[in-house]
Amino acid sequence: MATPLSDTPLSPLKTVAVVGLGTMGTGIAEVLARAGRDVIGIDISEAAAAQAVATLEASTARAVRREHLSEQERTDALARFRTFTDLAAAADADLVIEVTPESYDIKQQVFRALDTIVRPQAILATGTNALSVTRLAADSAHPERVLGLHFFNPAPAMKLVEVVSSVLTAPGAVTAVTDLAVELGKEPVAVGDRPGFVADGLLFGYLNQAAAMYEAKYASREDIDAAMKLGCGLPMGPLALLDLIGVDTARTVLEAMYSESHDRLHAPAPILKQLSEAGLTGRKSGRGFYSYEAPGSDAVVRDALTPLEGAALAAGRTVRSVGVAGSGTMASGIAEVFAKAGYEVVLAARTEEKAQTAKARIGKSLSRSVDKGRMTAEAAARTLELITPTGSYDDFAEVDLALEAVAEDLEIKQQLFGTFDKLCKPGAILATTTSSLPVVACARATSRPQDVIGMHFFNPAPAMKLVEVVRTVLTADDVHATVREVCTKIRKHPVDCGDRAGFIVNALLFPYLNNAIKMVQEHYASLDDIDAAMKLGGGYPMGPFELLDVVGLDVSLAIEKVLHREFRDPGLAPAPLLEHLVAAGCLGRKTGRGFREYARR
Repeated sequence: MATPLSDTPLSPLKTVAVVGLGTMGTGIAEVLARAGRDVIGIDISEAAAAQAVATLEASTARAVRREHLSEQERTDALARFRTFTDLAAAADADLVIEVTPESYDIKQQVFRALDTIVRPQAILATGTNALSVTRLAADSAHPERVLGLHFFNPAPAMKLVEVVSSVLTAPGAVTAVTDLAVELGKEPVAVGDRPGFVADGLLFGYLNQAAAMYEAKYASREDIDAAMKLGCGLPMGPLALLDLIGVDTARTVLEAMYSESHDRLHAPAPILKQLSEAGLTGRKSGRGFYSYEAPGSDAVVRDALTPLEGAALAAGRTVRSVGVAGSGTMASGIAEVFAKAGYEVVLAARTEEKAQTAKARIGKSLSRSVDKGRMTAEAAARTLELITPTGSYDDFAEVDLALEAVAEDLEIKQQLFGTFDKLCKPGAILATTTSSLPVVACARATSRPQDVIGMHFFNPAPAMKLVEVVRTVLTADDVHATVREVCTKIRKHPVDCGDRAGFIVNALLFPYLNNAIKMVQEHYASLDDIDAAMKLGGGYPMGPFELLDVVGLDVSLAIEKVLHREFRDPGLAPAPLLEHLVAAGCLGRKTGRGFREYARR
């Protein structure tokens, strides 16, 4: 009788079979072969097996050209990779990784066959990102040796590997594959068995909401993608990423997530079904949310939805001078941006002293730019001269654009717009930088709502390229055209969106952050593992908990409440853990403690 896997120390995983030689399977095979493992590549399609060899040859040749591999290392790696079309080739494998299509029937068929082929001590890993590892294990003759090993695409480049245990998995199997992941140069994160695991569990909800936002015609595909890249520092926009992943794959993952969570945020947006069933599955088919040069190409080509370059908007108004109301970081940052672009700026605060302090802050920022060689001392001096600090809004009488950056409080903003209405000349554009409040409520505080628009800058304003341009149902066409033109002149990228809570970025970002908090609240994964998963697996510049502590937990809670109030979706209700931390005064970096503790400065 064979010795149970759980009772025996495992030998090193030297020979690994990879079942399924599509893009992911081939990538995993390359990682293993380059790390010195003997790799048995198996695919029922001879063409797929041949393509995997060709892909490996091309990829390793690139690595040699870039001096990441020597010619000898390349030769050795290629020699370690052999392909077959019969599962029987896996007989001598220490580890089998299946990367077949996301279907229980297909995967269960593979696992049943492997039960009769591999040695009792061999580990069986599924590469699924959507299906239940427990269900696959339970159907196996040796459930204790089945686990999940979820690599990310492209496998040679992405550092994250999620190691997924079921309640049936032997600890020895988990240890063995975790050690292997480290030896492959990857960063393993241990997670429990639920659809999407950590990274995809957070990522696909966000992608689904972006698809729904586009389907509702709230914003164009180009503006949604640009907003998330420029506003959050993401490597790709959500719709472009859906095309890369495969619209059909995303739909499958979301169906699996929704069947377990019953969270409406995971219910696949209807457009995903429409595109999938039409065969418009993204890059692999040549068309998805975008159109591509050819199937498999990453080159986007113009189609009927592509905006015309330099498309004429309505004739705009002339803007030479700008009034900025406020004395905080955002107000001084915006004033600096306009002055750098050559606009005369009136910087108004509640007192002359506060305005002078804000101008001094701008002076320090400009000095840093000089020190870093980004501008000359003369240019910095000229920029600072364009800013006039004042303690009175009376000085906004002649500005062409009055822009408020005061506290995120609707009553305060409405009072200020009432003041703008009385003091600003006819034809002046009145703008709010709100990130969550209704712009139309500010417009209605004036007698000229057609002149009111939202200009949502991102912090720090001098560095961040994005401005969300928010039209209300009352905003005049020439006001919209003027603000877009001004954004271009101050070297910002404008994206158009309607007047609803969160606009583009916050409406997509904060539900993702809220879902990360729920994962910790439910003891599914740790702060560190979730942050690592999103940075390494999703390409995010910061993990969700790092970002929450920087933004401020009180600010985050306020935005969550606004989103929940506007959309009435139970899935958007703020996580109780977030509410408890705010109630305890743990607001993030600014208080020295949020999700993590920080040294007080």
